[in-house]
Amino acid sequence: MSLIEQRGGHYLFVPNGGKTPYSCGAIAAPGYEVVHATLRRSIPWREGFSLIERHLASVGQPLAALCAIELRAAKPYRPDQWMGPGTFNQEYIGLLKSLDLYVDRENPVARTNVSPGLDPPVEQVLFAFSYTVPAGDGHASPTFVVAGSAEAPEVRRGETSQDALREKTRNVMATMQSRLAALGGRWEDVTAVDVYTVHDFSSFLEAEILRPLGPAARHGVHWYYSRPPIDDREIEIDVRGVRQEIQVG
Repeated sequence: MSLIEQRGGHYLFVPNGGKTPYSCGAIAAPGYEVVHATLRRSIPWREGFSLIERHLASVGQPLAALCAIELRAAKPYRPDQWMGPGTFNQEYIGLLKSLDLYVDRENPVARTNVSPGLDPPVEQVLFAFSYTVPAGDGHASPTFVVAGSAEAPEVRRGETSQDALREKTRNVMATMQSRLAALGGRWEDVTAVDVYTVHDFSSFLEAEILRPLGPAARHGVHWYYSRPPIDDREIEIDVRGVRQEIQVG
């Protein structure tokens, strides 16, 4: 799949053909790098976009530099609530279009959107975001964000045995590999791996996650006790490769 350039934001992204309300990942253009910013306190998502705009202005970057979003939802959506009229995603897409962020009818902004298993928010909130800035001298390795993905719905839907979870995890890791390759990234450039599930995955952590990560396994994984955004999925993973991790807000 060919990458599309977000010229105003100085990055390239993997389009999804409108199948989901986000791109599959973004990689900084030459001379730029991706910065990952986590909010000290999550805030309602629309306020979050105002915070993002202010922060980018403060570092001399346009809103088009926004390349990834991380949201937290009150609860997982039913499959029929995910897309279409009256859904959150329709509202989300509408906001991005109103901000003139779409490129060639494609949403360039990657995304992870999960529901915390403990103390979920009462409404959709912004947890973190990523954006591009000019890179310092001597930084040759690429920086990127791969959008979160849960297992495909046909992979042992409704099953939560260890064997089923292992198969679901293998499916998600294959998606991460595919998206990473589409960006032109390598596992050795990955600096963070986030796992989102409320299930115990320790019995197959080594075989299904750490070993496939190859060199990236040295960073370990960050487990968020959370559920994927659609209620018939059980595990989600995202990855990124960045040099700057900051806190804002």
